[in-house]
Amino acid sequence: MRKNIGKTLPRVLVLLLIAGMLTGCVPQAFAWGEARVEAQTQAERGSKPAANLAAPAQAQSSSTNQAGSAEPTVTFRLQTGLAYERMAFISLDEASQGVANPDLKVKVGDVVEIILVNGDGVQHNVAVPDFNAKSGDVIQKEEEVRIVFTADTEGIFPYYCDIPGHRQAGMEGRLIVGEPAEAQIVEFPSVARSPDDLPRPIGRSSPEQVSVVLETVEVEGRLADGSGYTYWTFGGKVPGPFIRVRVGDTLNVTLKNSSTSTMVHSVDFHAATGPGGGAVASQTQPGGETHFTFKALNPGLFVYHCATPMVAHHIANGMYGLILVEPEGGLPPVDREFYVMQGEIYTAEPLNQRGNTTFSLQKLMDETPEYVVFNSAVGALTEEHPLQANVGETVRIFFGVGGPNLTSSFHVIGEIFDRVYDQASLTAQPLTDVQTTLVPTGGATVVEFTLQVPGRYILVDHSLSRMERGLAGYLVAEGPDAPEIFSGEHTPGSGH
Repeated sequence: MRKNIGKTLPRVLVLLLIAGMLTGCVPQAFAWGEARVEAQTQAERGSKPAANLAAPAQAQSSSTNQAGSAEPTVTFRLQTGLAYERMAFISLDEASQGVANPDLKVKVGDVVEIILVNGDGVQHNVAVPDFNAKSGDVIQKEEEVRIVFTADTEGIFPYYCDIPGHRQAGMEGRLIVGEPAEAQIVEFPSVARSPDDLPRPIGRSSPEQVSVVLETVEVEGRLADGSGYTYWTFGGKVPGPFIRVRVGDTLNVTLKNSSTSTMVHSVDFHAATGPGGGAVASQTQPGGETHFTFKALNPGLFVYHCATPMVAHHIANGMYGLILVEPEGGLPPVDREFYVMQGEIYTAEPLNQRGNTTFSLQKLMDETPEYVVFNSAVGALTEEHPLQANVGETVRIFFGVGGPNLTSSFHVIGEIFDRVYDQASLTAQPLTDVQTTLVPTGGATVVEFTLQVPGRYILVDHSLSRMERGLAGYLVAEGPDAPEIFSGEHTPGSGH
Protein backbone atom coordinates (compact mmCIF):
# COMPACT_ATOMS: atom_id res chain seq x y z
CA MET A 1 0.00 0.00 0.00
CA ARG A 2 2.77 2.48 0.95
CA LYS A 3 4.62 1.81 -2.32
CA ASN A 4 1.47 2.53 -4.32
CA ILE A 5 0.86 5.78 -2.43
CA GLY A 6 4.47 6.79 -3.00
CA LYS A 7 4.06 6.28 -6.73
CA THR A 8 0.63 7.91 -6.93
CA LEU A 9 1.26 11.16 -4.98
CA PRO A 10 3.89 12.66 -7.34
CA ARG A 11 1.56 12.01 -10.27
CA VAL A 12 -1.29 13.75 -8.45
CA LEU A 13 0.90 16.75 -7.67
CA VAL A 14 2.08 17.00 -11.27
CA LEU A 15 -1.50 16.84 -12.54
CA LEU A 16 -2.55 19.57 -10.08
CA LEU A 17 0.29 21.82 -11.21
CA ILE A 18 -0.51 21.23 -14.91
CA ALA A 19 -4.17 22.04 -14.21
CA GLY A 20 -3.12 25.19 -12.46
CA MET A 21 -0.95 26.29 -15.37
CA LEU A 22 -3.74 25.67 -17.85
CA THR A 23 -6.29 27.62 -15.80
CA GLY A 24 -3.95 30.29 -14.50
CA CYS A 25 -4.97 29.39 -11.00
CA VAL A 26 -2.07 27.69 -9.17
CA PRO A 27 -3.23 26.36 -5.79
CA GLN A 28 -2.34 28.74 -2.98
CA ALA A 29 -0.27 26.14 -1.14
CA PHE A 30 2.14 25.96 -4.07
CA ALA A 31 2.19 29.72 -4.68
CA TRP A 32 2.90 30.54 -1.03
CA GLY A 33 5.63 27.94 -0.84
CA GLU A 34 7.22 29.31 -4.02
CA ALA A 35 7.18 32.87 -2.63
CA ARG A 36 8.82 31.73 0.60
CA VAL A 37 11.47 29.72 -1.21
CA GLU A 38 12.30 32.64 -3.46
CA ALA A 39 12.63 35.00 -0.52
CA GLN A 40 14.78 32.57 1.46
CA THR A 41 16.97 31.74 -1.51
CA GLN A 42 17.73 35.38 -2.12
CA ALA A 43 18.46 35.87 1.57
CA GLU A 44 20.86 32.91 1.47
CA ARG A 45 22.64 34.52 -1.51
CA GLY A 46 23.06 37.63 0.64
CA SER A 47 21.24 39.78 -1.90
CA LYS A 48 18.25 41.99 -1.28
CA PRO A 49 15.02 40.46 -2.66
CA ALA A 50 13.67 42.14 -5.74
CA ALA A 51 11.18 44.92 -5.14
CA ASN A 52 8.52 43.07 -7.08
CA LEU A 53 8.84 39.80 -5.11
CA ALA A 54 5.34 38.41 -5.28
CA ALA A 55 3.20 37.06 -2.46
CA PRO A 56 0.79 34.15 -2.85
CA ALA A 57 -0.40 34.04 -6.46
CA GLN A 58 0.97 37.58 -6.82
CA ALA A 59 -0.93 38.34 -3.62
CA GLN A 60 -4.10 38.65 -5.63
CA SER A 61 -7.54 38.57 -4.16
CA SER A 62 -10.19 35.92 -4.58
CA SER A 63 -11.19 34.72 -8.05
CA THR A 64 -13.96 37.33 -8.14
CA ASN A 65 -11.62 40.16 -7.17
CA GLN A 66 -8.27 39.74 -8.87
CA ALA A 67 -5.81 42.54 -9.42
CA GLY A 68 -4.55 40.63 -12.44
CA SER A 69 -1.63 42.44 -14.09
CA ALA A 70 -3.01 45.88 -13.25
CA GLU A 71 -0.51 48.42 -11.98
CA PRO A 72 -1.02 49.44 -8.33
CA THR A 73 -2.89 52.70 -7.91
CA VAL A 74 -1.76 53.09 -4.30
CA THR A 75 1.32 51.74 -2.52
CA PHE A 76 2.15 51.49 1.18
CA ARG A 77 5.54 50.63 2.64
CA LEU A 78 5.63 49.07 6.09
CA GLN A 79 8.60 47.94 8.16
CA THR A 80 8.51 45.41 10.96
CA GLY A 81 9.80 46.54 14.33
CA LEU A 82 8.90 47.48 17.89
CA ALA A 83 6.72 50.35 19.10
CA TYR A 84 6.20 50.87 22.82
CA GLU A 85 7.90 47.49 23.34
CA ARG A 86 5.29 45.72 21.22
CA MET A 87 5.62 44.26 17.75
CA ALA A 88 4.27 46.56 15.07
CA PHE A 89 4.11 47.52 11.41
CA ILE A 90 5.86 50.90 11.17
CA SER A 91 5.09 53.20 8.25
CA LEU A 92 7.88 54.14 5.87
CA ASP A 93 5.63 56.47 3.86
CA GLU A 94 6.35 60.17 3.96
CA ALA A 95 2.87 61.20 5.14
CA SER A 96 2.88 58.79 8.08
CA GLN A 97 6.58 58.17 8.67
CA GLY A 98 7.16 56.28 11.93
CA VAL A 99 3.49 55.67 12.74
CA ALA A 100 2.86 52.23 14.22
CA ASN A 101 0.13 50.15 12.56
CA PRO A 102 -1.11 53.07 10.45
CA ASP A 103 -4.57 53.22 8.93
CA LEU A 104 -4.24 52.40 5.23
CA LYS A 105 -6.89 54.48 3.44
CA VAL A 106 -7.86 53.67 -0.17
CA LYS A 107 -10.73 54.19 -2.57
CA VAL A 108 -13.12 51.47 -3.66
CA GLY A 109 -11.60 49.85 -6.75
CA ASP A 110 -8.00 50.79 -5.97
CA VAL A 111 -5.32 48.26 -6.78
CA VAL A 112 -3.45 48.20 -3.50
CA GLU A 113 0.18 47.28 -3.07
CA ILE A 114 1.67 46.70 0.39
CA ILE A 115 5.43 46.32 0.56
CA LEU A 116 6.72 44.78 3.77
CA VAL A 117 10.34 45.33 4.81
CA ASN A 118 11.86 43.24 7.58
CA GLY A 119 13.33 45.69 10.06
CA ASP A 120 14.10 43.42 13.00
CA GLY A 121 15.43 40.13 11.65
CA VAL A 122 12.41 38.21 12.94
CA GLN A 123 10.12 36.10 10.73
CA HIS A 124 7.03 38.07 9.64
CA ASN A 125 4.45 38.37 6.90
CA VAL A 126 1.42 40.51 6.12
CA ALA A 127 -2.11 39.30 5.41
CA VAL A 128 -5.38 40.97 4.42
CA PRO A 129 -7.68 37.93 4.56
CA ASP A 130 -10.83 39.78 3.55
CA PHE A 131 -9.25 40.23 0.12
CA ASN A 132 -7.54 36.83 0.09
CA ALA A 133 -4.12 38.47 0.14
CA LYS A 134 -1.19 37.07 2.05
CA SER A 135 2.53 37.52 1.54
CA GLY A 136 5.31 35.04 1.92
CA ASP A 137 7.49 35.29 5.00
CA VAL A 138 10.40 37.69 5.38
CA ILE A 139 13.10 36.34 7.68
CA GLN A 140 16.31 38.28 7.11
CA LYS A 141 16.72 41.95 7.95
CA GLU A 142 16.06 44.25 4.95
CA GLU A 143 14.29 41.43 3.12
CA GLU A 144 11.17 42.63 1.27
CA VAL A 145 7.92 41.07 0.11
CA ARG A 146 4.74 42.53 -1.34
CA ILE A 147 1.08 41.80 -1.85
CA VAL A 148 -1.18 43.27 -4.54
CA PHE A 149 -4.96 43.10 -4.53
CA THR A 150 -8.03 45.02 -5.61
CA ALA A 151 -9.98 46.69 -2.80
CA ASP A 152 -13.42 46.25 -4.32
CA THR A 153 -15.55 46.35 -1.14
CA GLU A 154 -16.18 49.35 1.06
CA GLY A 155 -15.52 48.85 4.75
CA ILE A 156 -12.88 48.48 7.43
CA PHE A 157 -10.70 45.38 7.25
CA PRO A 158 -7.78 44.20 9.38
CA TYR A 159 -4.29 43.64 8.08
CA TYR A 160 -1.92 41.72 10.31
CA CYS A 161 1.01 39.35 10.62
CA ASP A 162 -0.34 35.81 10.83
CA ILE A 163 2.77 34.22 12.35
CA PRO A 164 1.32 32.65 15.53
CA GLY A 165 1.23 35.19 18.34
CA HIS A 166 2.39 38.19 16.30
CA ARG A 167 -1.05 39.65 15.73
CA GLN A 168 -1.81 39.45 19.44
CA ALA A 169 1.62 40.92 20.19
CA GLY A 170 0.62 44.09 18.35
CA MET A 171 1.02 43.56 14.61
CA GLU A 172 -2.42 44.61 13.39
CA GLY A 173 -3.78 47.66 11.65
CA ARG A 174 -6.80 48.78 9.61
CA LEU A 175 -7.37 48.94 5.87
CA ILE A 176 -10.12 51.52 5.30
CA VAL A 177 -11.76 51.21 1.89
CA GLY A 178 -13.94 54.10 0.79
CA GLU A 179 -15.68 56.15 3.46
CA PRO A 180 -17.55 53.66 5.65
CA ALA A 181 -19.66 55.15 8.41
CA GLU A 182 -17.80 53.07 10.98
CA ALA A 183 -14.36 54.38 9.96
CA GLN A 184 -13.93 56.08 13.31
CA ILE A 185 -13.04 53.78 16.18
CA VAL A 186 -16.08 53.47 18.41
CA GLU A 187 -15.31 54.19 22.04
CA PHE A 188 -17.16 51.92 24.43
CA PRO A 189 -17.33 52.76 28.15
CA SER A 190 -15.22 50.68 30.48
CA VAL A 191 -16.87 48.19 32.82
CA ALA A 192 -13.54 47.02 34.27
CA ARG A 193 -13.32 47.11 38.04
CA SER A 194 -10.03 48.53 39.26
CA PRO A 195 -8.03 45.92 41.20
CA ASP A 196 -7.61 48.31 44.13
CA ASP A 197 -11.38 48.82 44.45
CA LEU A 198 -11.94 46.82 47.62
CA PRO A 199 -12.75 47.68 51.24
CA ARG A 200 -10.17 47.85 53.99
CA PRO A 201 -9.78 45.05 56.57
CA ILE A 202 -12.67 44.69 59.02
CA GLY A 203 -10.74 45.47 62.21
CA ARG A 204 -13.45 44.44 64.68
CA SER A 205 -13.51 41.53 67.09
CA SER A 206 -17.22 40.60 67.24
CA PRO A 207 -19.92 39.66 64.70
CA GLU A 208 -22.45 42.19 63.45
CA GLN A 209 -25.47 42.56 61.20
CA VAL A 210 -24.22 43.63 57.77
CA SER A 211 -26.35 45.10 54.99
CA VAL A 212 -25.37 44.03 51.47
CA VAL A 213 -27.16 45.72 48.56
CA LEU A 214 -26.45 44.54 45.03
CA GLU A 215 -27.99 45.87 41.83
CA THR A 216 -27.92 43.88 38.61
CA VAL A 217 -27.41 46.07 35.55
CA GLU A 218 -27.05 45.17 31.87
CA VAL A 219 -24.62 47.56 30.21
CA GLU A 220 -22.75 47.93 26.95
CA GLY A 221 -19.04 48.12 27.63
CA ARG A 222 -15.59 47.90 26.14
CA LEU A 223 -14.42 44.35 25.36
CA ALA A 224 -11.26 45.24 23.41
CA ASP A 225 -10.00 48.21 21.42
CA GLY A 226 -12.80 49.17 19.05
CA SER A 227 -15.15 46.40 20.12
CA GLY A 228 -17.97 46.27 22.65
CA TYR A 229 -20.16 43.71 24.37
CA THR A 230 -23.36 43.75 26.42
CA TYR A 231 -22.32 42.75 29.92
CA TRP A 232 -24.64 41.60 32.67
CA THR A 233 -23.18 42.90 35.90
CA PHE A 234 -23.46 43.39 39.61
CA GLY A 235 -23.18 47.14 40.04
CA GLY A 236 -22.20 48.06 36.48
CA LYS A 237 -18.67 46.65 36.76
CA VAL A 238 -16.98 43.28 36.24
CA PRO A 239 -16.27 41.65 38.57
CA GLY A 240 -18.99 42.65 41.01
CA PRO A 241 -18.23 44.55 44.23
CA PHE A 242 -15.72 42.96 46.62
CA ILE A 243 -17.72 42.15 49.75
CA ARG A 244 -15.81 41.95 53.04
CA VAL A 245 -17.28 40.60 56.28
CA ARG A 246 -16.18 38.73 59.40
CA VAL A 247 -16.91 35.12 60.35
CA GLY A 248 -20.11 35.05 62.38
CA ASP A 249 -21.60 38.12 60.69
CA THR A 250 -25.23 37.97 59.55
CA LEU A 251 -25.69 39.36 56.05
CA ASN A 252 -28.97 41.02 55.12
CA VAL A 253 -28.92 40.82 51.33
CA THR A 254 -31.03 42.99 49.04
CA LEU A 255 -30.86 42.25 45.32
CA LYS A 256 -32.27 44.90 42.99
CA ASN A 257 -32.70 44.27 39.29
CA SER A 258 -32.56 47.42 37.16
CA SER A 259 -35.76 48.35 35.38
CA THR A 260 -33.71 48.53 32.16
CA SER A 261 -32.75 44.84 32.43
CA THR A 262 -34.10 42.36 29.91
CA MET A 263 -33.51 39.29 32.08
CA VAL A 264 -34.33 37.91 35.51
CA HIS A 265 -31.23 37.84 37.71
CA SER A 266 -30.25 36.38 41.08
CA VAL A 267 -27.27 35.74 43.37
CA ASP A 268 -25.68 32.58 44.73
CA PHE A 269 -23.11 33.14 47.50
CA HIS A 270 -20.69 30.24 47.87
CA ALA A 271 -20.15 31.60 51.39
CA ALA A 272 -23.79 30.93 52.33
CA THR A 273 -25.10 27.75 53.92
CA GLY A 274 -28.63 27.27 52.53
CA PRO A 275 -30.48 26.27 49.33
CA GLY A 276 -28.89 27.74 46.24
CA GLY A 277 -26.62 29.95 48.31
CA GLY A 278 -29.52 32.41 48.26
CA ALA A 279 -30.51 31.86 44.64
CA VAL A 280 -33.83 30.27 45.64
CA ALA A 281 -34.81 33.53 47.34
CA SER A 282 -33.42 36.03 44.87
CA GLN A 283 -34.84 35.36 41.41
CA THR A 284 -35.57 39.02 40.68
CA GLN A 285 -37.66 40.45 37.85
CA PRO A 286 -36.56 43.63 36.01
CA GLY A 287 -37.49 46.58 38.22
CA GLY A 288 -37.98 44.33 41.26
CA GLU A 289 -36.03 43.49 44.39
CA THR A 290 -35.70 40.50 46.70
CA HIS A 291 -34.32 39.92 50.21
CA PHE A 292 -32.74 37.12 52.22
CA THR A 293 -30.30 36.67 55.10
CA PHE A 294 -27.51 34.22 55.85
CA LYS A 295 -24.90 33.80 58.52
CA ALA A 296 -21.24 33.62 57.48
CA LEU A 297 -20.31 30.39 59.27
CA ASN A 298 -17.01 29.65 57.53
CA PRO A 299 -14.04 31.93 56.96
CA GLY A 300 -12.54 31.99 53.47
CA LEU A 301 -12.59 33.72 50.11
CA PHE A 302 -15.69 32.71 48.14
CA VAL A 303 -17.15 33.31 44.69
CA TYR A 304 -20.66 34.69 44.22
CA HIS A 305 -22.49 34.68 40.91
CA CYS A 306 -25.89 34.90 39.24
CA ALA A 307 -27.75 31.57 39.35
CA THR A 308 -30.64 32.18 36.97
CA PRO A 309 -30.92 29.63 34.15
CA MET A 310 -29.02 29.41 31.90
CA VAL A 311 -26.52 29.94 34.72
CA ALA A 312 -23.41 29.60 32.54
CA HIS A 313 -24.75 32.30 30.21
CA HIS A 314 -25.26 34.78 33.06
CA ILE A 315 -21.78 34.08 34.43
CA ALA A 316 -20.11 34.35 31.03
CA ASN A 317 -21.69 37.78 30.59
CA GLY A 318 -19.92 39.03 33.72
CA MET A 319 -22.11 38.15 36.71
CA TYR A 320 -19.56 37.07 39.30
CA GLY A 321 -17.59 38.49 42.21
CA LEU A 322 -15.80 37.63 45.47
CA ILE A 323 -16.83 37.77 49.11
CA LEU A 324 -14.16 37.57 51.82
CA VAL A 325 -15.18 36.16 55.18
CA GLU A 326 -12.29 37.10 57.46
CA PRO A 327 -11.35 34.65 60.21
CA GLU A 328 -11.40 35.74 63.84
CA GLY A 329 -8.49 38.10 64.26
CA GLY A 330 -8.45 38.92 60.55
CA LEU A 331 -5.59 38.37 58.11
CA PRO A 332 -1.95 39.36 58.69
CA PRO A 333 -1.34 42.99 57.65
CA VAL A 334 0.16 43.69 54.21
CA ASP A 335 1.02 46.88 52.33
CA ARG A 336 -1.22 46.36 49.28
CA GLU A 337 -4.30 44.30 48.51
CA PHE A 338 -5.68 43.68 45.04
CA TYR A 339 -8.86 42.12 43.60
CA VAL A 340 -8.55 40.13 40.36
CA MET A 341 -10.94 37.70 38.67
CA GLN A 342 -10.66 35.63 35.51
CA GLY A 343 -13.56 35.05 33.14
CA GLU A 344 -14.45 33.97 29.62
CA ILE A 345 -16.48 35.72 26.94
CA TYR A 346 -18.14 33.81 24.12
CA THR A 347 -18.76 36.05 21.12
CA ALA A 348 -20.29 34.98 17.83
CA GLU A 349 -17.79 37.26 16.10
CA PRO A 350 -14.12 36.23 15.84
CA LEU A 351 -11.42 37.53 18.15
CA ASN A 352 -10.51 41.21 17.62
CA GLN A 353 -13.43 42.04 15.33
CA ARG A 354 -14.39 45.67 15.81
CA GLY A 355 -17.84 47.01 16.59
CA ASN A 356 -20.59 45.49 18.68
CA THR A 357 -20.23 41.80 19.42
CA THR A 358 -22.91 39.30 20.40
CA PHE A 359 -23.13 36.22 22.59
CA SER A 360 -22.71 32.74 21.07
CA LEU A 361 -24.56 29.92 22.80
CA GLN A 362 -22.83 27.33 20.62
CA LYS A 363 -19.36 28.47 21.65
CA LEU A 364 -20.43 28.48 25.29
CA MET A 365 -21.66 24.91 25.00
CA ASP A 366 -18.45 23.92 23.20
CA GLU A 367 -16.40 25.72 25.89
CA THR A 368 -14.45 27.63 23.23
CA PRO A 369 -14.34 31.29 24.28
CA GLU A 370 -13.13 33.98 21.92
CA TYR A 371 -11.83 36.03 24.86
CA VAL A 372 -10.34 35.10 28.23
CA VAL A 373 -9.86 38.15 30.43
CA PHE A 374 -9.02 39.59 33.81
CA ASN A 375 -11.59 42.04 35.24
CA SER A 376 -13.89 42.08 32.20
CA ALA A 377 -11.88 43.07 29.13
CA VAL A 378 -8.71 42.92 27.11
CA GLY A 379 -6.31 45.47 28.58
CA ALA A 380 -8.31 45.98 31.78
CA LEU A 381 -5.26 45.28 33.96
CA THR A 382 -2.56 46.31 31.48
CA GLU A 383 -3.55 49.54 29.76
CA GLU A 384 -6.41 50.65 31.99
CA HIS A 385 -5.81 49.57 35.59
CA PRO A 386 -2.34 48.03 36.08
CA LEU A 387 -1.59 47.04 39.65
CA GLN A 388 0.81 49.54 41.28
CA ALA A 389 3.17 48.89 44.20
CA ASN A 390 6.65 49.73 45.47
CA VAL A 391 9.78 47.71 46.06
CA GLY A 392 9.84 46.48 49.64
CA GLU A 393 6.07 46.23 49.93
CA THR A 394 4.16 43.04 50.62
CA VAL A 395 1.36 42.40 48.14
CA ARG A 396 -1.76 40.29 48.62
CA ILE A 397 -3.91 39.31 45.64
CA PHE A 398 -7.43 38.01 46.14
CA PHE A 399 -7.89 35.94 42.99
CA GLY A 400 -11.00 34.13 41.79
CA VAL A 401 -12.25 32.38 38.66
CA GLY A 402 -15.76 33.27 37.55
CA GLY A 403 -15.52 30.99 34.55
CA PRO A 404 -17.91 29.57 33.69
CA ASN A 405 -15.75 26.79 32.24
CA LEU A 406 -11.95 27.16 32.43
CA THR A 407 -9.68 26.35 35.35
CA SER A 408 -6.77 28.76 35.92
CA SER A 409 -3.08 28.13 36.58
CA PHE A 410 -2.46 31.50 38.23
CA HIS A 411 1.11 32.78 37.94
CA VAL A 412 2.96 36.09 38.20
CA ILE A 413 5.89 36.04 35.80
CA GLY A 414 9.09 36.94 37.64
CA GLU A 415 7.72 36.44 41.15
CA ILE A 416 7.39 33.54 43.57
CA PHE A 417 4.44 33.43 45.94
CA ASP A 418 5.74 33.56 49.50
CA ARG A 419 2.40 32.27 50.75
CA VAL A 420 -0.58 30.67 49.02
CA TYR A 421 -3.83 30.09 50.88
CA ASP A 422 -4.68 27.06 48.79
CA GLN A 423 -8.32 26.86 47.67
CA ALA A 424 -8.76 30.11 49.65
CA SER A 425 -8.75 28.25 52.97
CA LEU A 426 -7.75 30.90 55.49
CA THR A 427 -7.56 28.66 58.55
CA ALA A 428 -5.13 26.07 57.14
CA GLN A 429 -1.40 26.74 57.07
CA PRO A 430 -0.53 28.48 53.77
CA LEU A 431 1.72 26.86 51.22
CA THR A 432 5.10 28.57 50.85
CA ASP A 433 7.45 29.27 47.95
CA VAL A 434 4.94 28.50 45.19
CA GLN A 435 5.44 29.30 41.50
CA THR A 436 1.93 28.60 40.10
CA THR A 437 -1.32 27.78 41.86
CA LEU A 438 -4.32 25.96 40.45
CA VAL A 439 -7.69 27.70 40.86
CA PRO A 440 -10.84 25.85 39.75
CA THR A 441 -13.84 27.43 38.10
CA GLY A 442 -16.02 28.90 40.83
CA GLY A 443 -13.03 28.85 43.19
CA ALA A 444 -10.51 31.28 44.61
CA THR A 445 -7.11 31.68 46.21
CA VAL A 446 -5.13 34.24 48.17
CA VAL A 447 -1.46 34.81 47.32
CA GLU A 448 1.12 37.00 49.04
CA PHE A 449 4.66 38.04 48.12
CA THR A 450 7.16 40.81 48.81
CA LEU A 451 8.46 42.88 45.90
CA GLN A 452 12.25 42.98 45.87
CA VAL A 453 13.13 44.13 42.33
CA PRO A 454 11.56 46.99 40.36
CA GLY A 455 9.93 46.23 37.05
CA ARG A 456 6.76 45.13 35.33
CA TYR A 457 5.46 41.72 36.33
CA ILE A 458 2.84 40.00 34.19
CA LEU A 459 -0.16 38.25 35.72
CA VAL A 460 -1.13 35.22 33.64
CA ASP A 461 -2.91 31.93 33.55
CA HIS A 462 0.00 29.63 32.69
CA SER A 463 -2.16 28.01 30.04
CA LEU A 464 -0.33 30.67 28.08
CA SER A 465 -2.20 30.50 24.80
CA ARG A 466 -4.94 32.33 26.68
CA MET A 467 -2.73 35.42 26.64
CA GLU A 468 -3.46 35.59 22.93
CA ARG A 469 -7.14 35.90 23.81
CA GLY A 470 -6.56 38.86 26.12
CA LEU A 471 -5.62 37.27 29.44
CA ALA A 472 -2.84 39.37 30.97
CA GLY A 473 -2.34 41.92 33.70
CA TYR A 474 0.56 44.09 34.86
CA LEU A 475 1.94 44.63 38.33
CA VAL A 476 4.28 47.62 38.15
CA ALA A 477 6.82 47.79 40.99
CA GLU A 478 8.74 51.04 41.42
CA GLY A 479 11.82 51.60 43.51
CA PRO A 480 15.61 51.29 43.59
CA ASP A 481 17.42 48.57 41.68
CA ALA A 482 18.59 45.50 43.56
CA PRO A 483 21.59 44.25 41.53
CA GLU A 484 22.46 41.73 44.23
CA ILE A 485 19.17 39.96 43.39
CA PHE A 486 18.79 40.67 39.66
CA SER A 487 20.88 42.55 37.12
CA GLY A 488 21.03 42.60 33.34
CA GLU A 489 20.68 44.91 30.37
CA HIS A 490 17.08 45.45 29.32
CA THR A 491 16.33 44.03 25.89
CA PRO A 492 13.05 45.14 24.23
CA GLY A 493 10.45 42.72 23.01
CA SER A 494 9.74 40.63 26.09
CA GLY A 495 6.64 42.59 27.11
CA HIS A 496 7.93 43.06 30.65
